[in-house]
This record gives sequence, structure tokens and C-alpha cells, in this order.
Amino acid sequence: MSSLENVFYIQAGLGVLANMFLLFFYISKILGDRPKPMDLISCQLAFVHIMMILSEGDNLLANILESLKLGNDIKCKTTFYINRVMRGLSICITCLLAVFQAVTISPSTSLLAKFKHKVKTHIIYAFSLLWSFNLTFSSRLIFYVSGFTNVSDTHQMKVTKSCSFFPMNYILRGLNLIVTVSRDIFIIGVMLTTSTYMVIFLFRHQRQCKHLHSISHLRASPEKRATQTILLLVIFFVVMYWLDFIISFTSVLLLMYDPVLLTVQKFVIFAYSTVTPLVQISSGKKIISMLKTLYSKCH
Repeated sequence: MSSLENVFYIQAGLGVLANMFLLFFYISKILGDRPKPMDLISCQLAFVHIMMILSEGDNLLANILESLKLGNDIKCKTTFYINRVMRGLSICITCLLAVFQAVTISPSTSLLAKFKHKVKTHIIYAFSLLWSFNLTFSSRLIFYVSGFTNVSDTHQMKVTKSCSFFPMNYILRGLNLIVTVSRDIFIIGVMLTTSTYMVIFLFRHQRQCKHLHSISHLRASPEKRATQTILLLVIFFVVMYWLDFIISFTSVLLLMYDPVLLTVQKFVIFAYSTVTPLVQISSGKKIISMLKTLYSKCH
């Protein structure tokens, strides 16, 4: 298990570095010029993924809190709360990114075209709403997390090496599950709908351009690259998210700490947080050109 843990630490380190690079890149764009909504969304997504990785389990954030002598109970509540908030923000901001892309590429004749200017002016309100919702939505779980004591005496479910989760009664557990699943299904439904709209629009645009350009030019068209990027991000996000949800739901049903499930869950969480910035970096021309510039200066 130790060698597998080392793999996860390497994966987490790669994810933090990639997201930090994106974070500084978008901060420089925001400070250097008039900020674009896409830059603001991507900047927040990179920050959320950094905090998501650092707050997962007994990770860097937990070690920092432990070094401050704040107590195991405070450490567990803080890391668990931050991690849950960041997971919620990850799915919400990814959905916002998909919605904004759909509105941006929509033609002037579509119904979404009238929202183009409204999206730009109300993007800050959308951020405030998403942060307020997730900070409030995840606060209810703080009361059920504490420092790990003794499972046989307290019937706590061990979720990390030092933290445990008090079991809810069946009514609260059912309500919590209904609310969480309803939220996630709605957000993922919106994300899939907008992504499907973008894919259909880009394929139609590609078919129209086929009569005007050669096949060689069509293969390298920006529309095709954008379509592949959108499909990859959406499919990968949905698969990783529901794998994480299934693992978490299984742990809650079993009311037990399973090292194998926890190991697989870490891999799923780190995989999405790591792959997402790498896809964004590889598909961004300005980011690639900046990397080439930095590489040429170093050599």
C-alpha cells in the first residue's frame, strides 16, 4: 500500500503544479488586461482544484493544521468541510464553464444569443451565488465529523486515519441523500445539455465549412479541436464524479473504513483534478505559446 500511496502523492503533486500554473496564468491575464468571463471561471476552477487536492484526507492541509496544535477535532472538521465545499464548487464551476461556452458560441439567431451580454455583466453574481450556496450546503456535515476515537464504543465510521463520521439516523440520511443527488443530477444534466448543444453546433458548423475548405484544413479546424476538448472534459468529469459518488455512498452504507475503497477514491479524485488542467493547458494556444517561450528562455 505504501508504494501505491507514493503514486498518489506524485499524482497529487502533478495536479497541484498544473493547477498552480493555470492559476498564475489566469491571474496575470486578469491583472494585465480587461478580465474576460472565461478567464475568471478558469481561474476559480484552478484554485478550487488546488484546495480540493490539498484538503483530501490526511494531506498537506491536515498536516499544516496539525502543526499549529489546533487539535484533531478542529483539524478533521476543517479539512472535511473545505474538501466538501471544493467538491461542490468543482461541479458547479464546471457547469458554469459549459454554460458560458454554449452561450458564447451560439449564433445571433439562437435563443441563447440574448444572454451573451447578460452573462458578462452578471458573472460576479453567479460566483457569489455558487460560493454562498456551497458554503451553506456543506456546513450541515460539520456536526457529524470529529477526531477518531474508538469505533467499537461510539459506532463511528472511520473516514481517514484520524477522522471519523458519526452515523445519521435513517430520516436525516435519506433527506441528505435526496438533496445531494437531486443537486448533482440537476447540475450534471445542465452540463450535459449545454455540452451536447455545443457539440451539435460545432458539427453543423464543420459540415458547412466542408464545402469551403479542403479536407486537410478541416482535420485541423479549431471547431473539431474544441469539440474533442468539450467531449473529453464532460465525459471524464461525469465518469469520475459518479465513481466518487458510488464509492462514498458505498462507504456510508457499510458504515466502515475500507482502505481499498479509500485508495480507489483518492485515485478518482486526484485523476479528475490532475487531468482537467492538463487538458486545458494542451488545448490553449496562448498557454502553449507561453510554455514554449519559457522553455526557449531556459535553454
